[in-house]
Amino acid sequence: MVNVGPETTTAPEDPDVSRSDHDSWFGHPRQLARLFTTEMWERFGYYGMRALLTLYLTKHFVLGDRASTGLYGGYTALVYLTPLIGGFLADQYLGSKRSVKFGAIMMAIGYLTLAVGGEPSRPFATIDGQRWEVQVDNFRDRPTSAANETRFVVDPATHQRFQVKGNDDGSVALLGPNNEVARTIPKGGLVDGSDKNPLMVAILLVALSLISVGNGFFKPNISTIVGTLYAQGDRRRDSGFTIFYMGINLGSIGGQFFCPILADWLGWWAGFGLAGLGMIVSFLLMQFDGGRLTGYGDAPEGKADRSIIIYICALLAVPVLYLLFVNLMNTPEPTPGSGFLGYLAGLSLMGKLLFGTFLVSVPGILIWSYAKGSRQEGQMMTAAMILIVFNVFFWTLFEQAGSSLTLFADRNTDRSVFGLFELSAPQTQNFNPLSIVIFAPIMSALWTFLAKRNLEPSIPVKFAIALVGVGAGFLFLVFGSQFVGPDFKVGLWWLAGLYLLHSLAELCISPVGLSMITKLSIARIVGLMMGVWFLSISVAQYVAGVVAQFASVETVGGQVTNLKVSLDTYTATFTTIAWIAIGAGVLLFLLSWPLKKWMHGVQ
Repeated sequence: MVNVGPETTTAPEDPDVSRSDHDSWFGHPRQLARLFTTEMWERFGYYGMRALLTLYLTKHFVLGDRASTGLYGGYTALVYLTPLIGGFLADQYLGSKRSVKFGAIMMAIGYLTLAVGGEPSRPFATIDGQRWEVQVDNFRDRPTSAANETRFVVDPATHQRFQVKGNDDGSVALLGPNNEVARTIPKGGLVDGSDKNPLMVAILLVALSLISVGNGFFKPNISTIVGTLYAQGDRRRDSGFTIFYMGINLGSIGGQFFCPILADWLGWWAGFGLAGLGMIVSFLLMQFDGGRLTGYGDAPEGKADRSIIIYICALLAVPVLYLLFVNLMNTPEPTPGSGFLGYLAGLSLMGKLLFGTFLVSVPGILIWSYAKGSRQEGQMMTAAMILIVFNVFFWTLFEQAGSSLTLFADRNTDRSVFGLFELSAPQTQNFNPLSIVIFAPIMSALWTFLAKRNLEPSIPVKFAIALVGVGAGFLFLVFGSQFVGPDFKVGLWWLAGLYLLHSLAELCISPVGLSMITKLSIARIVGLMMGVWFLSISVAQYVAGVVAQFASVETVGGQVTNLKVSLDTYTATFTTIAWIAIGAGVLLFLLSWPLKKWMHGVQ
């Protein structure tokens, strides 16, 4: 055991001893318990809020499916993009600990700001160029709508109410007092809209901007502090991170279970408020650590304190992100038949920045690699870039969980659990972290078993399996849709099966991705390549929102008018993206042999 002061890092004599081992927690540094709990509560808030967001946008703000899923995709894209800046600022100026605290404060304010939702938007419908008021009997401004909610449109000339009923061909029937069809409106003839309070919409976008900025400071730097608990060569590092990541899943399970419950019981404000409370607990654990984290994650020595300037710039970034969200919401749909270039030109400013950066960085780095590195380094970088591109495919489809799959769970899923109780639509997202907690040790043991027999799949093959798995998950759900009853709702366990297959696929790609980047990248630009990896996930999040828009269903007052049309729309979209994923997986599997050769022994 080496006695080391708080500001000194000295390699221990024993690789199983860390400079933080004045006390232990399950054989690990005691500080890991504090960081585990901090991350657990942060993830509680993040996933609790995320579980509610799409339904909040479609039901409370009545934005419609297209705008809601697009905004959700833009938000999650920024969640993965801002850590690139937050990590750099922590490394160069703030230090990880101050960055985590500042990020926690920003996110807590963001969640609590989301709770200020105001009155729900007032829906209306446009028919033949005229505005018809929409009235909702038994309206319930909650994640789970009342079973007997009924929507009516009011004729502006006669003030007569007509119940709205969607037909299988996409047309809309207006039913009179005795449920007789008074009028049939052709497909596309009824346009859903709503009167939104501009102040409340502005507050919503400010809240999302605050959370995005705060996440950039928190997300990359809490993991960095965990790394500093272990000296170079400490063999417990990997198992320490495994324990730490268990906190992520536990927080996710808790947030996605309890925040929707409060939102259903008391209102949206309670669900988002609970997420904010979780974030406050996370901050307090870091702020009042009892000296346990002294000497860990401190600011770099020898540099002037720029913290105030950085905090001010972070606050100034909030209106910048706000404007990106406004532009995203107001960007018109791309013109049909305009082609790929026309599609890119019609993207929001956020989309253009993400795609432009990705499309320039990938070939640019490859050209530099072949110009400045050896032939072997160039081939290894090429393999890494190909895997990064396929990574976009995977996360685009996997991240349907918070958007199209949540709407599917709300509209076309029988969420009864053995007839004993019913899950809410947001709570169905918990099938993913539960599957991860159960199967992560099994998958780890499987890879170890295969490795001992020289049968472990290569990294490209694991990526290929992940793509096929995520496609198979959607096909499993589509297959289950064949057994729906007259209510056009799929059994809950078909949706659970999708999440199980997606989780197993995630375990094939997520744990090896970052490791792959560090192994294949040229040492001089490994940080840049790590940035490109996270950029690929950010692009995928944005595209996930675009893909979810293809599953958009026409609604009146935030609710679909025909569950059969809704089911057909979702299954058609899910089938298409499933076969695209499987095709991409097969292609990558065929490429795995040349890729393995270009990787030059990297496993």
